[in-house]
Amino acid sequence: MGKFRCTVCNWVYDEVAQGKKFSEVPETFSCPVCGAPKSAFVPEGVAKADEAVKSNVAEKIVEQLASLGVEYIYGIPGSSNLPLIEAIRKSNKIKFILTRHEETAAFMACAHGKMTDKLGVCISIAGPGCTNLMTGLVDAAFDKSPVLALAGQVPEVYLGSEAFQEIEQLELFCSFASYTETIARSNQALKLVLMAAKYAYKNPGVSVLSTPTDILTEKLDEPIYIQDMRVFNNEVAPDDTEIEKAAKLINETKKVSILAGWGSRHAGNLLIELAEKMKSPIATTSRSKGVIDETHKYSLGVLGAIGSKHAAYAIQQCELLLLIGTGFRQANLIPPGIKIIQIDMNSTRVGKTTNVDVGLVGDAALTLKKLVPFIHEKEENSEFEKILARIKQEHLEELEMDAHDLSIPINPGFVIQALKRNISNDAIICVDVGDHTYWFFKKFICQGQRTFMSANIASMGFGLPAAMSAKLDFPDKQVVCVTGDGGFGMLMADFTTAVREDLAITVIVFNDGKLKNIKKEQKMEHYPEFGVSFPNPDFAGFATSCGGEGYTVEDPGELDDVLKKALISDRPTLIEIMVDTEKITPPIKRVDQERLV
Repeated sequence: MGKFRCTVCNWVYDEVAQGKKFSEVPETFSCPVCGAPKSAFVPEGVAKADEAVKSNVAEKIVEQLASLGVEYIYGIPGSSNLPLIEAIRKSNKIKFILTRHEETAAFMACAHGKMTDKLGVCISIAGPGCTNLMTGLVDAAFDKSPVLALAGQVPEVYLGSEAFQEIEQLELFCSFASYTETIARSNQALKLVLMAAKYAYKNPGVSVLSTPTDILTEKLDEPIYIQDMRVFNNEVAPDDTEIEKAAKLINETKKVSILAGWGSRHAGNLLIELAEKMKSPIATTSRSKGVIDETHKYSLGVLGAIGSKHAAYAIQQCELLLLIGTGFRQANLIPPGIKIIQIDMNSTRVGKTTNVDVGLVGDAALTLKKLVPFIHEKEENSEFEKILARIKQEHLEELEMDAHDLSIPINPGFVIQALKRNISNDAIICVDVGDHTYWFFKKFICQGQRTFMSANIASMGFGLPAAMSAKLDFPDKQVVCVTGDGGFGMLMADFTTAVREDLAITVIVFNDGKLKNIKKEQKMEHYPEFGVSFPNPDFAGFATSCGGEGYTVEDPGELDDVLKKALISDRPTLIEIMVDTEKITPPIKRVDQERLV
């Protein structure tokens, strides 16, 4: 007979006094003093009891993550996370992806969440490792990607003593993370991992667990939580009354336009079905580019500064705008008098920036499944369609001109059309931030390709990590990173990670020797060009020195052949393209209405 101590209040369960072995006490038992669960009790004389326990906290965390479907953990090892790194090494279910920089690790976890809707996990040491995660985690938080960061921490017994690399971790992350906790006791570990995953999926967003090293090495022999019994999706749909209200407004209105956002990414077929019944054009946000085939009659491409004129016109001239899985930024003001129906999973986003006539809170796909049957077949609005078709045709003629522009230095638009000619329809394209972003989103017509970007914080450096994450998750697909010399230069050292992991991605670098998008912004604000130029290394030579393949293209006539080689290569390949430093694509603001009359 023995004794068991509550680790919360130190009350002791004495088997002799209680007349029952602690092992025979039901799992629902709780401490009579503080209410702590049975799992909070430890045997008195822990050393002997621990001899039979083979696993530690770190190993159980990794086992729990594997049970939640995690296949990769991205990051950098160090003294404050070595127990977890060792646990990953011994695991046959999770692979550790060593990166050159923690920002890369966070971006890879974020990209994994965006592409799969599954939990992305990154890991860092204490101190600078945590601060280096920040940008990638903020991107995940703002773009609603489910991510868990395991933040290494100094031993708990040293917390608050100004130990080496100790920082206030949770305060660092709490301004944007949905969930932040410290695993301060061994018997907290599995519960906190479960809760972190649940919160990451809830919004979705970022969870952070601080993991003191000494706690990670403590013995733990608790059963893991089973995902199917503990983690559930939060997809909901509006009730029929609200659906019928929206359908009535749609059926009564002649000119309806659709703006489809990130929330509609799994509803492409339903969007087309709805548009064909309503005879309504569909614009998309930049994040949801490619959610429908952009060669479809009703597709307008992307709306906004990096979008098309015909998308802007369709929004400005409609009588009713159907917002699906998106809100409107202040920069994209809706003209007065337009009625609005908004569908979004997050009720706080419905009506956030403008009044709405009908708000439907629910998953876009589930909501559209209920809405489409209530919609009546409409007749074409010939005048509206005629003007749209004219602007769209002008746009296609611009693309055709770009496709045949063999000028030197290379027209960035030619690069986009060359990529379009050679890429597979099921490819994944990860687009970094810069002037090339405008060229891509305006001029690449998606026909099945999936596109990903850093949208809400628009962080340079996203493209390369995202492409590596995509190739890990979808090894049989072509994966292309479209980036500028500025963005690629920020995390280019991780091209070696692609080489080491045999990730046959294609990186297209627009080399213009400057931050051309900032140059454009300076010009728009009537500032002189200043502080935006830099000397570049030999990017192609760098790629070759890393063990990949590298090409430099100065003659546009060579680009198609190089792209063909790169896209079928079994090694990471970089194409450095010397583009025109003066050719800048302008943002779209408003359509010239007089020209359309």
